[in-house]
Amino acid sequence: MAVEQYRQYIKYLLSERQKRASRSRNYEEYEVQTIFDEQQDHYQLLYVGWRGNKRDFGCILHLDIKDEKIWIQHDGTEEGIANRLVEMGVPKQYIILAFHEPYVRQFTEFGS
Repeated sequence: MAVEQYRQYIKYLLSERQKRASRSRNYEEYEVQTIFDEQQDHYQLLYVGWRGNKRDFGCILHLDIKDEKIWIQHDGTEEGIANRLVEMGVPKQYIILAFHEPYVRQFTEFGS
């Protein structure tokens, strides 16, 4: 599968999640942002802003494309973005769960 197709899948999934999260926000200075760096192949979904008097900032999802594989650096979702990518047709061996230690990855059903 072409790297360009992976980019489209990732951007679609992050944008979809961003729209859902943005609809449910109740604070004026709080937003969910997507960051798409297609030249370096880094993709993030993060939240930033204020919830009442509390500053909130953090990464929900971080994916990279390296060596024609999707590297999931962080997944803070319940559903798991790897599962969504598989549903879209990405073979499991082309998805690396980078948040697992390298020696553990061989025991997952995904790439290592």
